[in-house]
Amino acid sequence: MIYIWPVLIIIGIVSAVFGSIVGLGGGIITVPVLVLIGPHLLGEPVTSQIAVGTSLAVLIFTALSAAWTYQKQGKVDFRSGWLFFATSGPSAMVGALLTNHIKQGPFQLIFGLFMFVMFALMVAREKMKPLEINWSIQRSFTDGAGNTYHYGYNIAIALLIGCGVGISSGLFGIGGGSLFVPLMVMLFRFPPHVATATSMFVILLSSILGSGVHAWHGNIDWWLFAFLAPGALIGGRIGAVIASRLSGRQLLWLLRATLLAMAVYLIIKGIREM
Repeated sequence: MIYIWPVLIIIGIVSAVFGSIVGLGGGIITVPVLVLIGPHLLGEPVTSQIAVGTSLAVLIFTALSAAWTYQKQGKVDFRSGWLFFATSGPSAMVGALLTNHIKQGPFQLIFGLFMFVMFALMVAREKMKPLEINWSIQRSFTDGAGNTYHYGYNIAIALLIGCGVGISSGLFGIGGGSLFVPLMVMLFRFPPHVATATSMFVILLSSILGSGVHAWHGNIDWWLFAFLAPGALIGGRIGAVIASRLSGRQLLWLLRATLLAMAVYLIIKGIREM
């Protein structure tokens, strides 16, 4: 059984590295890995509720490590972040409550479909061009490198986006950055690195609230958490550093291929178990 713990630490590191690079948190990898290989790794099944709750709790450390690194680089737009959190925080709690009412088979099917959508968004993200819309709220932001950017947003749309991100975060145990970042870039013209950094800040706050609900319902395996969290702290920082220095195109394509493979497998497995 000793070999299990290094494997969990490695899973935490790898998922956090990918998650912090694209601003989605490591849950998009942690949840399906725990559900799919849990019986082989731990000798017993890991329910979707436990996988989601544990992943969301671990996400706190991924987001904390990444957001702290981004903050030191001067890339987090806190003012905009608090706006998005106004709805993403409460919605994450609602999503966490919904998890308890979805059975294993339907959850795997829904999560598989969600991952397929994330895969499509990540592919389309490179071709997305910001819309030239003169929003009512205008922002000027200067990052740590001294570069000043101008962008804007509509409060109602921003709150709606935050709501969607929060529900997906609490329901699936992920950060939601795959929804957050493209919409921030395309709709509101956020610079990609500012959108990624700001999304990690929002994800940090939302994951704390969502994890609290999961903990209340006993959906967190604290042994799994104890070994995944250190890896998340390490991986979150590594991913943030990589994102600031490299394009990460090879890593992104690897993540896309992983998402597609897991999505197809979960959809098939979910249909069989329904």
